[in-house]
Amino acid sequence: MKHLFKIADNYWEGLPISDELHLTNLQKIAEKPIGQLSLEDHPNLLIFPQNLEEYGDKIGKQYVFEVKEGKLCTKNIMGFIGYRDTKVRIHSRFAQGDDDYFLHYMLQKVFAINLFDLKYHTDEESVFDFLIYLFPAFLKRAMQQGLYKEYQTREYNNANIRGRIDVPRHIRMNIPFAGKVAYSTREYAYDNHVTQLIRHTIEHIANHQYSSGILQNDDMTKDAVALIREATPSYNWSDRRKVINQNLRPLSHPFFSEYRHLQRLCVQILRYEEIKYGRNDDEIYGVLFDGAWLWEEYLNTILQDCGFKHPQNKMLKGKKSLFVDGSAPRYPDFYKDDMVLDAKYKRYANMKLQHIDGDDLHQVITYMYVLAVKQGGFIVPWPYSLKDYKPSPKTLNGYGGSMNIYGITVDTPVSSYKAYCQQMARYEQKFKKLIVEFDDGHE
Repeated sequence: MKHLFKIADNYWEGLPISDELHLTNLQKIAEKPIGQLSLEDHPNLLIFPQNLEEYGDKIGKQYVFEVKEGKLCTKNIMGFIGYRDTKVRIHSRFAQGDDDYFLHYMLQKVFAINLFDLKYHTDEESVFDFLIYLFPAFLKRAMQQGLYKEYQTREYNNANIRGRIDVPRHIRMNIPFAGKVAYSTREYAYDNHVTQLIRHTIEHIANHQYSSGILQNDDMTKDAVALIREATPSYNWSDRRKVINQNLRPLSHPFFSEYRHLQRLCVQILRYEEIKYGRNDDEIYGVLFDGAWLWEEYLNTILQDCGFKHPQNKMLKGKKSLFVDGSAPRYPDFYKDDMVLDAKYKRYANMKLQHIDGDDLHQVITYMYVLAVKQGGFIVPWPYSLKDYKPSPKTLNGYGGSMNIYGITVDTPVSSYKAYCQQMARYEQKFKKLIVEFDDGHE
C-alpha cells in the first residue's frame, strides 16, 4: 500500500514507522551520502545544488535522512523522495502548515523566477510542478555557452561528394546512374538528441495549463526558445519517448557543462508522471534541496545589494588565506571591507550570541581577525514570534570588535503565496536597514 510520510527537515525526534514494508523501503535511501545518490544510477533523482563539489564535501557526504530505532530522522535536506510505494515529503521546519511558501520563495529568488501566483497542489506535486518554473533559468545558463552541437553521421545522395561513399545504398538508389552518388559524412549538427530534448520540453511547457507563460517572461528566454525551435526542424511529438531514452546518460562534454544540468531537468519534467508514481520499482526518484545551500544563496540575492562579496569555492573566487604565504584558504560566506557574516540555516531557541555553537562563534572570530574587520555576525531565519526583537551587538575581549546576530522573518502567517512574497519583501528591507545601521554605527 502506498504511503506518504510528511516530516520537517532537521526533525531529530523522529517520525515512527509502523509498517515493516515501508521501513525496508526507507532503508534503501537512509544513510546513503547524497553524492552517491546523485550518480547515474538514479536518473530520476534531482538534487540541488547540482555541483556538489562547488560547496565542498559537506553536502556530498550528507544523508537525506536516517532510520533510527524504527523512526525517520531528517537533516538539512528538503523536497520529495521515494522508493517503490514509499514516499517522503520533507518540508522546511519554518513552513506554516502544508504550504511550504518559504522553500518556494527561496527557489524563486535564487533562480530569478518571475512568479507570484503559485498553483499549489497536494503532496509532492507542488515540488515537481516547480521544476517547470526552473526551466528558463537553466535554459539561459546553458545558452550562454552557445547552442549545443555535436558530430553526427549524415547520409546524402547528390553530386557533391564530401564523405565516404556508401556502395550498397548507392547501388540501391542510383542504378541506372543519373549523376548522383550516395555517401555519408560526419559533421557538426545543432539538431541532435540534446536540442531535441530541450525542444520537447519547451513544447510540453507551452501546453501546460498553468505555466506556459514562463516562456514569455523576458527577452532572453524568448530568444532562447526561438533559437531552439529554429535549430530543431526534425522535431516530432511522437519521438518523445525515443528522445528521452537517448538522454538518460548524462552529458560529459567539457565545454557545454551547463547543458548537463539542463538535460537532467528536462528529463525530469518530461518523465513527470512516471517519476511521481514511481513506476520503476527499482529506482529512487524525487527532487531534493539542501537547506543550508539554499538559505546561503537566497541571502546572496539580498546582500549583494549591500556591497557584500560571496566567495565561490569551485571557482576559487573570494578566498582568504589564514597565513601570509597563501596557504590554508578559507571561504567566508559574506564579507566586505568592514564586516563578515556567516549564514546559518538553524532555528535557535533565542537570539543571544552566547548561545550560538562554540565552533560557529570561533569561525566568525577567525574570519574577523584574518580579514582585519571589526564587525562580524550571523544571519539566521527569524521566528515570527520575534519579528519586533532587535538584538544588540556584543563587544569582544582582546583586540576588540563587535558581533551581532541578524535575521529575516520567514514563517509569517499569510493566506496566499502572493501575500507571502509581499511580506518577505518588507522583511528584507528591514533586514538591510539593520545591516546598514550596524555598519554606520561602528565605523
